[in-house]
Parts: sequence; C-alpha cells; structure tokens
Amino acid sequence: MLYNRSAPHSRITPVLTVADVRAAVAWYGRVLGMVEHVRIGEGHRAQIGFVGSPAEIIVAEVRPGRRAPEALRSHQIMLKVEDVNAVVTRATADGATLREPVEDHVYGERQATLDDPFGHQWILTQTLVDTAPESFGCQTIVARS
Repeated sequence: MLYNRSAPHSRITPVLTVADVRAAVAWYGRVLGMVEHVRIGEGHRAQIGFVGSPAEIIVAEVRPGRRAPEALRSHQIMLKVEDVNAVVTRATADGATLREPVEDHVYGERQATLDDPFGHQWILTQTLVDTAPESFGCQTIVARS
C-alpha cells in the first residue's frame, strides 16, 4: 500500500465534525496525547494521531451536509490507553462529561465512557489481561494474527 504524507496512514480514519477545529485539536492533544500531523487551513480540517502509531482521526469543521453531533449519537470511538483513570481525570478536569465510570470487565478490560466538549463520545479502554472470548460466553470466529 502506498503512503501519502498529505493523507492519514490509517486504513480506517474517523472524521469528527466539530464547531471549533483549533479548540478540538488542542483538547485532544492535552487530554489524549494526540499530535497534529497535517493542518488544512486554520479552521477547516486537521489530521491528528499518536506519535509512532498509524491510528489517526480527522477533525473537520461544520459544513453543509455535515454537522456536529447532537444528544442522540450514531457512533462512539473506542480508544485504547495505558491508564484509564489518568485519562478520565484529565478529561473531566478539562471539560469532558463522564457517562460511565471506570469499571473492570470480565473480558479483561478496564473501561470508562465520556463525552468530550465537542459532542463526541469516547470509550476509554485499558487492557488488564489477555482473555479468551470463550471464557465469558463469546466465540472466536477468525482469530486475529
């Protein structure tokens, strides 16, 4: 696969519509540790992600046919982090609303759900232990390599 320095390197790239691109880029940097890779105009779009990781998102301005999220959501973004508690603390101190508190789950993940100040909902997940899906009633169909 070819890579282009002007486009995200992710195979799948969520595009998050926000009312203020610059404020969102700054918040995602402060709270989630993302960096801005490419700025497209001052308030039009930004490609952001993590240093050394192909995982990226695009933060985009409101335009005809694209609006910021409302109370009822059609999506969530799950983000794997090293320390869910630390990210929740930073996020809520910086304007996020905690929707589901930090909880350890039988499938080996510690998770919390929050709404960022721009209307997007994030599930923060921290792996605690490698757990076979079969150990809690699920099944593996095609194993990940």
